[in-house]
Amino acid sequence: MKILAIEFSSGQRSVAVVQTGGDGSAVLLGGAAESGIHRPLGLVEQALRQARCEREQIETLAIGLGPGSYTGIRGAIALAQGWQLGRGVKVIGLGSVECLAAGAEAEKIFGPANVIVDAQRNEFYLARYEITPGAWREVEALRLAPFAEIEALAGRGERVLGPGVTEWFPSARNLYPSAAILGRLAGGRRDFVDGEKLEPIYLRETAFKKTPTPRVTQ
Repeated sequence: MKILAIEFSSGQRSVAVVQTGGDGSAVLLGGAAESGIHRPLGLVEQALRQARCEREQIETLAIGLGPGSYTGIRGAIALAQGWQLGRGVKVIGLGSVECLAAGAEAEKIFGPANVIVDAQRNEFYLARYEITPGAWREVEALRLAPFAEIEALAGRGERVLGPGVTEWFPSARNLYPSAAILGRLAGGRRDFVDGEKLEPIYLRETAFKKTPTPRVTQ
């Protein structure tokens, strides 16, 4: 199965084409990445060219759902929805923190790890993992944590990693979610969804304030 993986949840955006087999194997055929520039379709075309793959050969789209850059994730979702509408491909969404944990294992970062993502408002998304060779396990589910809590974790010498985290915590380790790893994870999943049901992972309650109807004066 050929999977096009799109991971736009961080400042380092990436796209990858991954070929998976029935035996659980996953081979990276091609990929593209950029930082600070927003060319989603350009990245897709670059990855396809590198993989020597046509759009018609893509069978599944894997989308990183964050948390992270709301604009980036929304852009990836919109791309998936349009592609599914036009080509009828399968679509699957995966958490980008899950992708980070798998990335830490690939980088041989073993042991307990606090995976964080900037949530703005002086808060971070935080999930805890136990990472071992060939595997990783969620110890504490994703939640919002205040800056002071992450600062305390780093101060105690606990491993803290995530996108751009050294900006706030110099002892932490920068790690970005990778489309190549996202594609590999998607190869072992079958919980496909309608693209219209994809939503960014966002732990805060959304509150909308309705603007009052303008008063008409005579």
